Amino acid sequence: MSILETAKKIIEEGPICDHCMGRQFAKLSTGLTNVERGQAIKLALTMEGDAIFKESGDDSLLEEMAKSSKYARKTLKIEGEDEKCWVCLGIFENLDVWADRAVESIGDREYSTILVGTKVSGLIGENEEILWSECGITQAEQFKTEMNREVGKLISAHTGKDVEFERPDLVITLDIADESTSVQVKSLYVQGRYRKLVRGIPQTRWPCRSCGGRGCEQCDNTGKQYPESVDELIGKELVEMTEAKDSKFHGAGREDIDALMLGTGRPFVVEAVSPRIRSIDVWELEKKINEFADGKVEVEGLKIVEKAVIETLKSSKADKVYNLKVTFKEPVSTDKLEDAINSLIGVQIHQRTPQRVAHRRADLVRKRYVHNMKLVERTDDFAIIEVHCDGGLYVKELTSGDDGRTEPSLTGLLGIQAKVDELNVIKVDI
Repeated sequence: MSILETAKKIIEEGPICDHCMGRQFAKLSTGLTNVERGQAIKLALTMEGDAIFKESGDDSLLEEMAKSSKYARKTLKIEGEDEKCWVCLGIFENLDVWADRAVESIGDREYSTILVGTKVSGLIGENEEILWSECGITQAEQFKTEMNREVGKLISAHTGKDVEFERPDLVITLDIADESTSVQVKSLYVQGRYRKLVRGIPQTRWPCRSCGGRGCEQCDNTGKQYPESVDELIGKELVEMTEAKDSKFHGAGREDIDALMLGTGRPFVVEAVSPRIRSIDVWELEKKINEFADGKVEVEGLKIVEKAVIETLKSSKADKVYNLKVTFKEPVSTDKLEDAINSLIGVQIHQRTPQRVAHRRADLVRKRYVHNMKLVERTDDFAIIEVHCDGGLYVKELTSGDDGRTEPSLTGLLGIQAKVDELNVIKVDI
């Protein structure tokens, strides 16, 4: 079936606008808008009808074609009001209205790039499918694709912002059924390293165990198991500076709540959720975070990054260096302790999930290596031991043995129960 034959079948279905006519043939040419395609097809039909009329004197075909074409109406001076397009229900006659709604919904947010998406109403979707089925159309573009493009161009012209398909700052959704627009804002991501200088602070927010975060007497109606976290001490200033709805914390692993994070610190990314402001001074942010954290947490090296950095952070192999303050149930000679420490160097450690985290971790046997281990300090009451190991090795259980769940262990090699009284992370090496 030729293009004009298909176009005639389309016209028989009812009045159709230039946008919707041209869209049915969108894949057949480049360099034209759908409006231009639609007008050209309607003009060709009008000319063909005019030729038939002049040859036969029968104006019925011309009249039918003229009724469907705004262009033909104006040219041939057919009387009467234009009928609304039955496919898009006249929406393409009101693109400026949709663009204005979108700009209003953006408000005073700071952004550089946009992308438009359309939630098609059931009726328009059904109309489009009926047209394709009844007329055998195979080269069409979807309604929502044209809507996205045309409204996107209008918004861009109005705001001076660019359309971006990969990582736009704002995604604007046009809801046809509700006649409304909504805006999804891309998060802002800030990478850096943090040091945790006091014990008893978890890395991330913990909901209260008793109420699950709803608030109860046990948590003083805060909904939190602990009053503050590294997450909150860092995120608060970012939320204020960007006027974001909230923050999310992404760390390269985590230290125990009773451990310090020292040395060069642990890499992290903090995410500002739905920020109104995107252009921030990271040096000023670093200063504000460190002032607010008041010696509990320090950050450095802040920079704005893309979301992909989080995946790299989470998936990268990170060796760790720990300082352990270890005590023993019975006296242990320095020579015996050093022999046991040396026996663990370069050894593959088999660890079944520790009892202390078994309630929230899968019961697996993990295999990790101790790269180096040395006795740093020895007193009558304790020993300071430095351990350089694979990320994911539980060093407390490497010391205690965890009732045989970790093999080999310092306790097992000594034959005397050892335990970690204090733990400091001094290096996270990604």
